[in-house]
This record gives sequence, structure tokens and C-alpha cells, in this order.
Amino acid sequence: MRHALTRHPSSASPASAIDAEITRTAESLALRFTVTGDIGQLALPELANPTRADELWRHSCFEAFMMPEQGSGYSEVNLAPTGQWAAYHFRSHRSGMTNIAEATDPGVGTRSFGDRFDLSATFDLRRLPNLEGPWKVGLSVILEDVGGVRSYWALKHPAGRPDFHHLDCFALRLPSAD
Repeated sequence: MRHALTRHPSSASPASAIDAEITRTAESLALRFTVTGDIGQLALPELANPTRADELWRHSCFEAFMMPEQGSGYSEVNLAPTGQWAAYHFRSHRSGMTNIAEATDPGVGTRSFGDRFDLSATFDLRRLPNLEGPWKVGLSVILEDVGGVRSYWALKHPAGRPDFHHLDCFALRLPSAD
């Protein structure tokens, strides 16, 4: 199912729309993001470096946040157009961050044509801990334009400045895949 992301009101962007899809099975988490707009004005580097990297959010970055409906903490995955990726676990809001060492390369793929850019990846859920049962999910994107200005997109934004870690951003419910 496609979910429309909305741009945070404090930011502008050459993108006119972003849709995200998330598919969960017992063994995998598949993500697909579609950006529509003036793609040539966005900083979307070519696929080149499929490695784990930190601080991907400093440039164009596609993200998913997953929290078990029962329990504490949440996981975050980041995907860059370059193929770089990251996976983290947090004990609570922006606290107790640890790298999920067990996570493996999700195989980031990109495709750009006309006014559209697609990014997709699939994570092995057996390697992402603490994600049993139904989830609360947040899907978000940071888009950097060619001038270095970032815009912030999410399923839902909290009041105030952009904060994808905020509980209000976990606006989607996914049932257990079991």
C-alpha cells in the first residue's frame, strides 16, 4: 500500500510529492520511496557505494522507523541514493542509540526517469532485533536540493520543528507478519 508523505511546512523543495511503500513478511522488510517533481534540482547522487555509513541524514536520506506496539524502544533504517545504509536501535526517544551490528546490506536500488526518482531496499528482519508483533511505523525522507537546502517529509509531523523520532511520526500501524 502506498502512503503519501507530507512536506514539513517550514521547508520548501523542488519535489512535489513523495510516496512510500512498506511491506513486511515474517523474514523481510521491503521499502520503496518514489519522489516526483523537478528531480534535476535535487541532490540525488548515483548509486555507487553500497556500504554501511553513519550520518546519512546530512544529505538526501530515506528512512523508516519501527516500534513494537508492545515493549520499548524502536529501530531506524536509513538509505542513501549512493547505496549507503544504516540500521540503529534506540532505547527511547533519541536515547540509547546503538548500531544494529547484525543488519546486512539491504541492496539499495535506485532508478531515475523524467520527473521521478525511485529508491528501494529490503532488510532481513531476522537480523533486526526487538521487532516482534504489530508495529507502529514512521516513514520519512530528507531531500537535499542542489543548493544544499534540505526539506523534510513524513507521514505525519509533530508540532514545531521536524523530528522524525517523535512519537507522533509513528503514524502507520502494521500487523504482525506471523
